[in-house]
Amino acid sequence: MSFTGAAATYDRFMGRYTTTLAPALADAAGVTAGMRVVDVGCGPGGLTGVLTERVGSENVAAIDPAAQFAAACQERNPGADVRQGVAEALPWEDDAFDAALSCLVIAFMQDADQGVREMARVTRPGGTVAACMWDIAGGGMTMLRIFWSAARRLDPAAAGERTRPGVAEGDIAERFARAGLEGIVAGTLEARADYADFDDFWVPFTLGVGPAGQHLASLPADRQAELRELCRAEVPDESFSLGARAWYARGTVTP
Repeated sequence: MSFTGAAATYDRFMGRYTTTLAPALADAAGVTAGMRVVDVGCGPGGLTGVLTERVGSENVAAIDPAAQFAAACQERNPGADVRQGVAEALPWEDDAFDAALSCLVIAFMQDADQGVREMARVTRPGGTVAACMWDIAGGGMTMLRIFWSAARRLDPAAAGERTRPGVAEGDIAERFARAGLEGIVAGTLEARADYADFDDFWVPFTLGVGPAGQHLASLPADRQAELRELCRAEVPDESFSLGARAWYARGTVTP
């Protein structure tokens, strides 16, 4: 699926979680100084910024299909090699990087297996491929669990995001295995986000970002209001924090 909103709207909706999730993924992938790395599906640049801090912008590449996200990532990470394009056809040569990472993207690839194969192709033998995606199937991403649980109370047929690639335990690791990666390690990463009040939680859903925002926009006004009240009942009116769990896997490109 494509993301058409401005970078600032993504920041309000999901970007606030990246500040804790991106460093956790970089740690899991073993990204350290001296490495050359690529961020596949960089969005506005949350993970790209973490990678730049660790290895220097001259050693970081990034790509995203959304032009406005690629532009924001480049502006926020000057010196990095940021391009517009898709995971399934990366514009770099074979063995170009020591590590390829993808944060919260595998669920939105048109062909997730091909995206993983491309990440492996551009990573040198012995290098690392790592990816993470929210635990949607198990309800570990609290914000989205609250929204989709409420949505299904209004319409049990609401599909949500439970069938997307990477959202169930073991899915990413299985895709890594099919891509021929070795030494696969899988587990969970934890993230958190702070909210000033209920409106700070709710308004980002109204901005049309991702499957949840698009689902909300598809509803008539009265149904949107009902969904809002169902969500309101699940969170405080005052400031609060929500936790989020992501599945991750990392693997090594065959030497």
